Amino acid sequence: MLSTKTKYRSPEASAFYTAGLILLGIVVTAFLVSLFWTPYSPDATDAAAKLIAPCAEHPFGTDNFGRDVLSRVMSASKYTIYISAAGVAIALILGTFAGIPAGYFGGYIDKGIMLLGNSIMCFPGILLALVAVAVFGASVTNVIWALGLVFAPTFARVCRVGTMEIKELDYIAHARVMGVKPYRIMGFHIFPNLVPQLLPATVIGLANMTLFESGMSYLGLGVQPPDASFGKMLSDSQAYIRVAPWLVIFPALMLVFYILGLYFISEGLRVNLSKGGKR
Repeated sequence: MLSTKTKYRSPEASAFYTAGLILLGIVVTAFLVSLFWTPYSPDATDAAAKLIAPCAEHPFGTDNFGRDVLSRVMSASKYTIYISAAGVAIALILGTFAGIPAGYFGGYIDKGIMLLGNSIMCFPGILLALVAVAVFGASVTNVIWALGLVFAPTFARVCRVGTMEIKELDYIAHARVMGVKPYRIMGFHIFPNLVPQLLPATVIGLANMTLFESGMSYLGLGVQPPDASFGKMLSDSQAYIRVAPWLVIFPALMLVFYILGLYFISEGLRVNLSKGGKR
């Protein structure tokens, strides 16, 4: 049986992990704190406090409605993490249940599942997600399901390829000879050994879904006002970029921190999982 344990010996991987965790930690901390406290209500407007530059009272300044930008950035991090995590969970579940049987049974089952997956992947993912949300309505739930369905074929491919390799190993042949049912082989013998391959794909999926969600919110088909999202905040701040650059800077920084942090962690996983973490 393949070992799912990885020896973390690579200094390069450690550097990636450190950088990724620091950047990701900033956004996650903002998310966790926002669950209990924000300096102001993210949706509270104040006509007398429009476009105030960063100061002690408003560290990130205020927007054109007098809303505290720090409070809205903290609230936006909540939606970013929630949507990306829920979307990846859906994509991972669908991809696993499709990819493992495709790789294990082969034949018409494999061809049918892969044909469906390839059909989805033929179209730009962001376009499919936008069409789905436009048809079914712009809401957080619809965005999550749209992203989950768009990314499911990617996880299915990873599971399929890994299953095709693992099913040829001796311990799988022994399990068949002993009369172990296929669903038990797939669930208890194959899936655990796919985890090292799925980990980097999952982290990258989180980053890519964040980009998709931000793009959809930027176009007005993601998180809907008055709820805050990084994409919508960037869209709304375009007209004020010269007079109030902080409206762009802080949401953009948080978005970059989150995505870069995930990419760094993914790269660290890739380094460690290649040749047992030795380069």
